[in-house]
Amino acid sequence: MSDFAHRLIAWHREHGRHDLPWQGGVDPYRIWLSEIMLQQTQVDTVIPYYRRFLARFPDLAALAAAPVEEVMALWSGLGYYARARNLHRAAQVIVAEHGGRFPRGAAQIATLPGVGRSTAAAIAAFAFGERAAILDGNVKRVLCRAFGVDGFPGSKPVEDALWALADSLLPQVEVGIYIQAQMDLGATLCTRGKPACERCPLAADCVALRTGRAAELPTPRPKKTVPRRSVSLAVVVLGDTVLLERRPPAGIWGGLLTLPEMPAEAATDAAGASRWAQDALGIACEAVEELAPMKHAFTHFLLEIRPLRLQAGGTAAAAREDGRLWQSLAGLDAAALPTPVRRILQGLTSAARAGAGIAG
Repeated sequence: MSDFAHRLIAWHREHGRHDLPWQGGVDPYRIWLSEIMLQQTQVDTVIPYYRRFLARFPDLAALAAAPVEEVMALWSGLGYYARARNLHRAAQVIVAEHGGRFPRGAAQIATLPGVGRSTAAAIAAFAFGERAAILDGNVKRVLCRAFGVDGFPGSKPVEDALWALADSLLPQVEVGIYIQAQMDLGATLCTRGKPACERCPLAADCVALRTGRAAELPTPRPKKTVPRRSVSLAVVVLGDTVLLERRPPAGIWGGLLTLPEMPAEAATDAAGASRWAQDALGIACEAVEELAPMKHAFTHFLLEIRPLRLQAGGTAAAAREDGRLWQSLAGLDAAALPTPVRRILQGLTSAARAGAGIAG
């Protein structure tokens, strides 16, 4: 398919996406921010986060100078929180080691925290016109189908072959448009399910379409049993506040505010939960109520969450001890919370409002 790039560029001019908020400029900061947010996240989800983030951190210097807690709060709900921590750390690296100027080459950009080869190439192509290939999920899917590449794209031999193919297809000019065209084709036509092959500019020579294998390619990840983990979370309520604690910087929900975790043996009954609250938190409980359980899927495991509502008595004695704080239920929107914790607390406030309405 010698005219692969030409077909994509021509298609993009007429049918590609041209009005996304990060398009139309060459500011590497804005391009970098969009590329990080778009990793494993849909465009429609990213747009409001991108706009809010830029409103608070309009440039790299503002991001680098901000407390990481504020960065995490703006990222709350977008998921894959290591991206936010790496974004903040990378901004500080650019200020400290590059004089606040964004590195220009893909090789240099790839040394920044949280930036891999493909993301670095996209930033370099869009911001600086560098001739560099990318290989994100959309591009892998397009290449596997168009050229009939077998094997799971995440395995090293197949990924190496795809990188070589991607490099060989690069046009000499209009690289940025070509890169965007690949992304757009994968996102809008060459989708995982029900690809719109009849509208694809590559349809005439697509191996997957010609051989009836569009549904089989790319080869799926080999199936394996998803591990399950369980956790009991204490929803400690005092008046119109709830007790939260900040997670360590690394690991699951790193740097976010979460509900305190209860040992499994303490969560078996109300008496055990009350004893744990007194011993671990220094809080006397007046009542314990089991809330609706929920499940939350991570990339490599499924977390089963059992929340228990503990009605605290007395005063806020545990505030700011061991990273804990009492958070106003009315101010949850501005708090850096992981999605399942936010859902638990939103359910709590909704129930309280409903109860107040009935009482009135």
